[in-house]
Amino acid sequence: MNFKLPSTIQELKLNINNPNNIKLFIKREDLIHNVVSGNKWRKLNYNFKYIKEKKIKKILSFGGAYSNHLHALSWLAKKNNIKSFGLVRGCKSSIENPTLSFCKKNKMNLFFLDRSTYRNNKYNNPIFKTIIKSEENIFVIPEGGFNEFGIKGCEEIMNEVNEHYDIICCSIGSGCTAVGVIKSLKFDQFFLGFSSFKNNSQTKNIISEKVKKRNWEINSEYNFGGFGVVNEELKNFIRAFKNRYAIMLDPIYTSKLFFGLFDMISKNKLPKDSRILVLHTGGLQGLQGVKL
Repeated sequence: MNFKLPSTIQELKLNINNPNNIKLFIKREDLIHNVVSGNKWRKLNYNFKYIKEKKIKKILSFGGAYSNHLHALSWLAKKNNIKSFGLVRGCKSSIENPTLSFCKKNKMNLFFLDRSTYRNNKYNNPIFKTIIKSEENIFVIPEGGFNEFGIKGCEEIMNEVNEHYDIICCSIGSGCTAVGVIKSLKFDQFFLGFSSFKNNSQTKNIISEKVKKRNWEINSEYNFGGFGVVNEELKNFIRAFKNRYAIMLDPIYTSKLFFGLFDMISKNKLPKDSRILVLHTGGLQGLQGVKL
């Protein structure tokens, strides 16, 4: 299916205030595939290997109305002749957006849960129970691909990195990529994640349950008002970044990461002479819902 691996690493020549002489590099996970890009392939690869090995023909997962995960999952399922089901957070009117229209085009069966039910009863509601009961031998993947298969795939990202970097950064969604990367870090490396959520306590708890290491931190200071919130300042930053580096960022995750990282660099908040590697986790399909 034409996946470009290993993903390339390139240096970003910073044109910002850089008092501590930070060297910044980006691992172009966004170029792995035009649909299943970034960490989506990492998280789904071993899930689909298992599905094919066990000859499973039905798959179910969860996501928001602009879910990168459901977007990629629907395409992979269709390519592998697997019937897919998506439980979507929000109202049915969301079906008109480009992400879910793409899922529908890929024959994904979409069902909608109100936000309260989605948050508190993903696995204990009539819709989910009916699907599980009626669709024999259906394989369930948690939101964001966050299971042991997903973690295993994300652990492999750092296997492709030959040079040494002091700090590894990526944006935080479900936390799966963070867990995989932290598990694979060397003793003298640090993980710095950037969350798009106002409150990162739940994310920290989830990661803490999966990893015993303490060489990591989650920053949620650059959430721009919360998950999915995109203002003119962030749009301007995305445009400027594209003009400067010829790299497009998505509005939900990677743009907030780089905005925050640039701010921390310019304000002398990172150790002197650090070599930082940022994972571009893709998600560019999310730009369909934002006018730049």
